[in-house]
Amino acid sequence: MEEVAVIIVGAGPSGIATSACLNRLEIPNIVLEREGCCGSLWKKRAYDRLTLHIPKQYCELPYMSYPSNAPTFVPRNGFIAYLDEYLSHFGVTPRFNRSVGLAFYDVDAGKWRLEVTNVCSHVKEVYVAQFLVVATGENAEGVIPDIPGLGGFAGECMHASQFSNGRKYRGKDVLVVGCGNSGMEISYDLCQSNARTSIVNRSPVHVVTKEMVSLAMFLLKFLSVTSVDKILAKLCKLRFDDLSEYGIQRPKEGPFYLKTTQGRSPTIDVGCVDRIKQGKIKVFPSMANIEGKKIEFMNGESNQFDVIIFATGYRSTVGRWLKGGEELFDDNGFPKQDLVNKWKGSNGLYCVGFARNGLLAISSDAKNVSQDISTLILNCQIC
Repeated sequence: MEEVAVIIVGAGPSGIATSACLNRLEIPNIVLEREGCCGSLWKKRAYDRLTLHIPKQYCELPYMSYPSNAPTFVPRNGFIAYLDEYLSHFGVTPRFNRSVGLAFYDVDAGKWRLEVTNVCSHVKEVYVAQFLVVATGENAEGVIPDIPGLGGFAGECMHASQFSNGRKYRGKDVLVVGCGNSGMEISYDLCQSNARTSIVNRSPVHVVTKEMVSLAMFLLKFLSVTSVDKILAKLCKLRFDDLSEYGIQRPKEGPFYLKTTQGRSPTIDVGCVDRIKQGKIKVFPSMANIEGKKIEFMNGESNQFDVIIFATGYRSTVGRWLKGGEELFDDNGFPKQDLVNKWKGSNGLYCVGFARNGLLAISSDAKNVSQDISTLILNCQIC
């Protein structure tokens, strides 16, 4: 058994940012990570052409900027290099290949107890800490919806987290499910690789450009969300016109209203919309049924496909291993919306990376959590 002041579960941006903040305050902490590297979502489960979708100044982890020569929208490899440099700079040393099977608050001891398995050696480990920080984030596990006949699909089926690039799909009929950022970017990549590409749009979505997002982030310093959304609506009308005739409906609420209230990000176009307008990418509504390679859609159309790629999001897995966190987390593994501080629970329980507002929120939450822990430790020492 090993005891430390703070245990952090997860070595993505959330976990390493929190550890870095604690290190600066000289608070002992251990980071546990189930994968063999930090930032596994970016290193193992991201497609090649992925970039940060907002300017780099809004994507910094605490106390460290990007290199001055980094592009405004940092590419995947650049962000990975930034993460690795961040670990080195702040002395963050995660313990990799550690799978947390159970974490619970030991009332008698007044501390958190974690039962962990080293997935390489299969050795069982036990950790005890006064504070527990859940930093596994909102993208812990890919989601594939239940569609009649999917189990019998005769082609290749995968989640977007398994997609690297479109080169291997040249000449194939590929269906991408989801019109979010991943779905649109993957569809564009497939089209550029000469795959016969179609995309499923399941619900209304805002489509914007990177330049619009940059402008909006700046304007939000001075204007209300409602005002910024009105400006974006006019810019989108000028840039894209009405996309409903192509099967893409816009939500009634504005893009940043949805982001702040529901965590739903607008889709940033990388060229996919023009390919849709040119007829190079076909838009379908939701799927109704799958039989062999034949897919039927809700509008009655059907087509044959060799590959289905589900860009249908992720889920939190906190509820599978954390017991006693009901005050902080809801049934879906996200912080409850009625909390004043959505990063703080009771008995020394915290979370970072669940705000659904990107790296900017991660940085803020990591600072808040580390400072709150520091204050509590100091108060205990005074007592």
